[in-house]
Amino acid sequence: MTDTTTTTTGRAPSVYVPSAEALATVLAPGTRPPRPSALGASLTFGWRALLKIKHVPEQLFDVTAFPVIMVLMFTYLFGGALAGSPREYLQFFLPGIMVTSVVMITMYTGVGLNTDIEKGIFDRFRTLPVWRPSALVGMIFGDVLRYILAALVILSLGLVLGFRPAGGVVGAAAGIGLLVVFSFAFSWVWTFFGLILRSEKSVMGVSMMVLFPLTFLSNVFVDPSTMPGWLQAFVKVNPVTQLVAAIRGTMGGEPDPSATMWLLVWSAGFVLVFGTLTMYKYNRR
Repeated sequence: MTDTTTTTTGRAPSVYVPSAEALATVLAPGTRPPRPSALGASLTFGWRALLKIKHVPEQLFDVTAFPVIMVLMFTYLFGGALAGSPREYLQFFLPGIMVTSVVMITMYTGVGLNTDIEKGIFDRFRTLPVWRPSALVGMIFGDVLRYILAALVILSLGLVLGFRPAGGVVGAAAGIGLLVVFSFAFSWVWTFFGLILRSEKSVMGVSMMVLFPLTFLSNVFVDPSTMPGWLQAFVKVNPVTQLVAAIRGTMGGEPDPSATMWLLVWSAGFVLVFGTLTMYKYNRR
């Protein structure tokens, strides 16, 4: 291999000009880095989601301040009327408000996706030589940290206010695990809406129309046995009801196998249906 070097006179520095053999060696296909795996690419996009939080920490408001406001407001507003005292109500209420707060923030997955699409960022991601769905999967991986943080904030505040899970540390950790599994699956609903709707305001509007009936028409705030029969029928098949029952039983030291089974069935259904629709829509954009 020979390289040629051109030297100019005067003050101009010498300039290195690589030979054709050197260029061929550098650009040879065999020297290219290997294509990243699907998991590696997804984790990289998940890290991108965390870096966005680092540069815009205000994004954590919905997983810190919002859950605190919800716990304090409902505990002291309804606790005395519904259970005789806020502390007694907190034993029933805290797993439910944990579910409500975390499920509510899953909609920001779709909002963030829609924003990236409008800015043209996802068009650039689609041109990269990586597993195509990795950008979507990685974004949801990043949001999982937000779900865990919100759950820990609510649990910590509940412990300060007097909540005592009979299931102990293991029961509390298992309850948070079930919540994260469901939230990850439920996030695929919003990725689909983020792809098909035209603006982030539309995503938020549709999300609220879905989330409010699911969270309020459930067993989060009161025992469904006090509701009218026709409403109980909806509450019983509501996936949020199954989620709250499973977490409430796990944290209370008395796991509910039926609720846990239905929770996992709902989670698998969300991933299967909306994950498939999301990938189909994403690949055809």
